[in-house]
Amino acid sequence: MGQRVVIAGASGLIGRALVSELRARGWTVIRLVRGQVGGADEIAWDPAAGVLDARALGRVEAVVNLSGENIAAGRWSRTRRTRIIESRTGSLRTLHHAIEALPERPDVLVSASAVGIYGDRGDEVLTETSARGSGFLPDVCETWETHAAKIADLGVRTVPLRSGVVLAREGGALKKLLPLFRAGLGGRVGNGHQWMSWIGLVDAVGAIMHAIENPQLSGPVNAVAPHAVTNLEFTRALATALQRPAFLPVPAFALRLVFGQMAEETLLASARVEPVALLRSGYRFRQPQLEGALASVLQSGKL
Repeated sequence: MGQRVVIAGASGLIGRALVSELRARGWTVIRLVRGQVGGADEIAWDPAAGVLDARALGRVEAVVNLSGENIAAGRWSRTRRTRIIESRTGSLRTLHHAIEALPERPDVLVSASAVGIYGDRGDEVLTETSARGSGFLPDVCETWETHAAKIADLGVRTVPLRSGVVLAREGGALKKLLPLFRAGLGGRVGNGHQWMSWIGLVDAVGAIMHAIENPQLSGPVNAVAPHAVTNLEFTRALATALQRPAFLPVPAFALRLVFGQMAEETLLASARVEPVALLRSGYRFRQPQLEGALASVLQSGKL
C-alpha cells in the first residue's frame, strides 16, 4: 500500500483537484465526510461536535485540512461571523484530538489559511514575515493558524497555506465573473488600484503537494503566484482573454451598501503578497503570469 493522506474539505474546489492529483501520484486518499459514508475511502466525522474516530484513520503520512465556511458568500452578520470562525476552529480542534490519540502521528499537516491575514495594506510588499493586519479577516486567519499550531506542538510538521484568489473555471471568483465579462458587463471594482494576489488552481494544488513532500517547509507559506496584479490589471487581462469590453466599474459605495465589511476586507482590500517561502524551497510555478493562467483556464476548464 502506498502513502496515505487524510483530507478534510475534499469536496471543495481545491479538494477535488487535490484528490485527483494525489491518486495520480499513487497516494491512498481518505476523505473525511459529514453524514453517511459512501465508500471505503471515506470516514465520517462531525467537526462541529468534535467527533472523529482516530482508530479509523490508521497510519497516515499526511493530513490536509481545507475545511471552512466560504468567507465571501455574503454579508458578515453576527451569525455568519460565528459560523466562519467555528467552522475553522472546530475542524482543527477535532483533528488535533484525533492526531493526539494516534500511536503513530502523521509527518505533516497542511492547513488552509488565507492572505487575508495581512489585511488592507495598499502597495506594501508582503511576505511570510510581514505582520498581520487589522480587521475581522486577519482575526479569523490568526485564529485559524493558532489552532493549527497546536498540532505542531504534537511534533507534526505544520504548514498553514495562505492562499490568494484561486483561478479556476469550476468555481471560486472566476466562475462568478465569467458570465458578466462574457456579456460585456465586466469592469474594475472600486478604483481598481487594490492589489490582488492570485494563484491558478494547478499551482494551488501544486503548493499543497510541495508542502507535503518537502520536509524543509514549515510554518506559514504564501500560496500565491509570483506576480500580483491590481484589480484594474486583472479586469483588463480577463476582458482581453475573452475578447470583450470591460468598461462598467462597480462603485465601492455600492459594494459597501450591499456587503458591508465583507466588501471592505475582501473586494476592496489591497494585499500585494509574494510567495517567498515557496520560491526559496524550490517550487516552480506552472502558471506564474496572469495572462497564461487565464488562457489555460479558459481553454481547458481543467488543471
